[in-house]
Amino acid sequence: MHIHDRPIFERIDTLLGLSRRHASTFCSPSASLARERYLAKHPTRILVMKCMDGRIHIPHATRTPLGIITPFRNLGGIFDLGWPYLGELLTDAVSEAISSGHGTLLMITYHFSRGERARGCAGFDCDRQAALAHARHLQNQADRLFGRDRQHVYPLVCGFETDGDALIVHGADDATLDIDQLDASERTSLPGRLAQLCPDMPDDIRRDLLPLLEGNLSHAAELRGGSRDLDLEHREWVICIGRGFDFLHLPNTALIIGPYGPDLAEPIGTAADIIDDNMQSGRIPQDGFMLLASTPYQTVGVDRARAELKSHFLADFASKVIHTRHPELAKRMVSHTAVVHWPTRCLDLLDESTA
Repeated sequence: MHIHDRPIFERIDTLLGLSRRHASTFCSPSASLARERYLAKHPTRILVMKCMDGRIHIPHATRTPLGIITPFRNLGGIFDLGWPYLGELLTDAVSEAISSGHGTLLMITYHFSRGERARGCAGFDCDRQAALAHARHLQNQADRLFGRDRQHVYPLVCGFETDGDALIVHGADDATLDIDQLDASERTSLPGRLAQLCPDMPDDIRRDLLPLLEGNLSHAAELRGGSRDLDLEHREWVICIGRGFDFLHLPNTALIIGPYGPDLAEPIGTAADIIDDNMQSGRIPQDGFMLLASTPYQTVGVDRARAELKSHFLADFASKVIHTRHPELAKRMVSHTAVVHWPTRCLDLLDESTA
């Protein structure tokens, strides 16, 4: 039986089990050494802004060790660098990189499907050009924030074609590098292609972007011609609010809302609309859905206590929005509040309640 068809508490147990396995893998000696070795060779900090869609798993698609890429996920991949909390997170990450003597690659992604428009980004009504325009807007904001010379922070617009898990890199003069159009044998041509595509990219950042493109080339080539379940139908049954959902890369399972913008009520309400429609249309069972609030923390003590307060606030806020917008749906809500110990990626449940 597919996870989406199981009773709600079985679905939740499966999801929490996925979180535990993710933390176990992340903390394994091999994974820890792989991160250290990778960062010693490629120290550029890599930040990725992307949609909440579970199909967009950049570490997997680029064959990059877990923990190298810092994700920022939001419903529709919609952000504004003027949002105070988001701006603080980005500038803190950049400052940490600069103090260590390293640059930052800011990958601003959008996604689409070549095979079927309806498999594109629902946040932009599956309009690829609208999603690309928003990514370019974020790139312009990043230039204003970190400098138009792009010598310390390089904002790079990248498409992600979900049918083939392939990156499309957007460079100067509207030129693109479409990984899906390359054969695995063309791997050696990537350095020259990238230098021509992004002539203003600093050498160290270009050097550390190349392994991602090489990994994606190998990954996409292996998938090409094979049989894949493209998950045509949206069957989300989880609403996630907060941060720390690295483990959640199951397609069409969760709607993830980052706590970045000034108006959280609207995206929470939109997510509830989608869950309700999924139930009414019979795409998921009507026995319940999950609300998961999560906040990462670095150290025990005040930092964890603050994370707990944050998660409780987000859970209460989201619950009130859902009760107001969908009172009948709220009766089938199973709410979990959690914190994530970021150095180990361990998710700790604080409590559980049903509406």
